[in-house]
Amino acid sequence: MATTLQTTFAGLSLRNPIIVSSSGLTDSAAKNQKLCEAGAGAIVLKSLFEEQIMMEADWHGDPNMYPEGSDYLVGYIRQHKLGEYLTLIKESKKVCDVPVIASINCYQDADWIDFAQQIEEAGADALEVNILALQTDVHYTYGSFEQRHIDILRHIKKTIKIPVIMKLGDNLTNPVALIDQLYANGAAAVVLFNRFYQPDINIEKMTQVAGNVFSNEADLAKALRWTGIASAAVSKIDYAISGGIHSAEGVVKAILAGASAVEICSVLYQESSAVINEYNKFVADWMAKKGMESIAQFKGKLNVGDVKGVNTFERTQFLKYFSSHE
Repeated sequence: MATTLQTTFAGLSLRNPIIVSSSGLTDSAAKNQKLCEAGAGAIVLKSLFEEQIMMEADWHGDPNMYPEGSDYLVGYIRQHKLGEYLTLIKESKKVCDVPVIASINCYQDADWIDFAQQIEEAGADALEVNILALQTDVHYTYGSFEQRHIDILRHIKKTIKIPVIMKLGDNLTNPVALIDQLYANGAAAVVLFNRFYQPDINIEKMTQVAGNVFSNEADLAKALRWTGIASAAVSKIDYAISGGIHSAEGVVKAILAGASAVEICSVLYQESSAVINEYNKFVADWMAKKGMESIAQFKGKLNVGDVKGVNTFERTQFLKYFSSHE
């Protein structure tokens, strides 16, 4: 019996479900080539941050300059950064024999999103869009953050034909309802979940400091829950789990919950790219042991089939769990 790890994500054919997520690990063609050689199924390039570009452009803009001159300088900085990114796409495509996915991190539906067309022309196989922001305005209008996701997706879909993947934060009241609308507006896949900057406080110096940069295995639970629920409720869109994949078993769990693939990052920093091959071997061995030939045979096998019974199911599990821990 031949076992294959091939999977389909966002309409892309992947040789295996291990995707290297956007990070400093994917910011050069040389690094991406090594990750491909290590066995990655796809590469997500380091994100292009709208906020970073806008801040740098504003920083270099001289308020005493003629408006036309200042506008020119801001435009030059933006185009320079974007040009560097296009080069990263082109160079990575030359040395990678797996899908190369571009990534943009944005927070507003701005004209610069039209740059997506240049990303497509540079050869990216897909575009992952991150809309990562906390909603803290005391006058916040309920639903406006979710609507921003839809507006940005619509804007991008008007300019490109390659698959668009939406990577969501975990600060959503109802991810399922949003995923349904994203699918209706042309998203090919969603990734659950993006990782926020983790704050901490140094009590000796009484200063704000960065918390743990890396994810940990406990982070997987939330993504498993929502992937299990959403993949049953909105089944025609593809899912990937990001955050908390720190073992080969985690890959199997993600697929059982309904994911087509996983995105890994922290474990690559903490260990090495050798884990990619280790994970793939484990999944293949596990499949053979279970008598399975393809990913499709167990994808979503443990998602929430009875969506209407989700709340009852969770309450029942809650009671069972705590009644056994008195």
